[in-house]
Amino acid sequence: MKTILQSTRMLLVLTVLTGLVYPLVVTAIGRVAFHDAANGSLIQKDGQLVGSTLLAQKTESAKYFWPRPSGADYATVASGASNKGPTSADLAKAIAERREKFGQDAPDELLTASGSGLDPHLSPSAAKYQAPRIAAERKLSVEKVTALVDQLTEGPQLGFLGESRVNVLALNRALDAAQ
Repeated sequence: MKTILQSTRMLLVLTVLTGLVYPLVVTAIGRVAFHDAANGSLIQKDGQLVGSTLLAQKTESAKYFWPRPSGADYATVASGASNKGPTSADLAKAIAERREKFGQDAPDELLTASGSGLDPHLSPSAAKYQAPRIAAERKLSVEKVTALVDQLTEGPQLGFLGESRVNVLALNRALDAAQ
């Protein structure tokens, strides 16, 4: 009986510590130290929510940069990769459709979905590949659009983790501001 009582007390203490205290402390630290990220890094314009810098948004207007394709159609609940392999007829069809949309020499990054399906970034080269289309739609010079890409390109995290990247939402907002 003594062992059962000790075990029950230990279960209750650990349940409170790991199920209540720890999550509350971590959440509080996150909200104080990383306020924007903890609240979803939401971007508003004139009081209207326009998106999040952490999630790709579906954009099909020719005057905007398009994010990487999404296997889950940019839905956050069903996010994830499609898990289709190189022999998948569905994957081949999707890539062929994307190649038709983006062009025969489009970078692979614009033809294949990201692992999460919600990647908010593009490589600078994938963004610059879209610059002529956007420049023509907005009646801007390709150089001006490319300069925006260069201006908003972020280096690898901590200077060595990952690759250079550019946030699609930030690019699209900069394009709107430039006009």
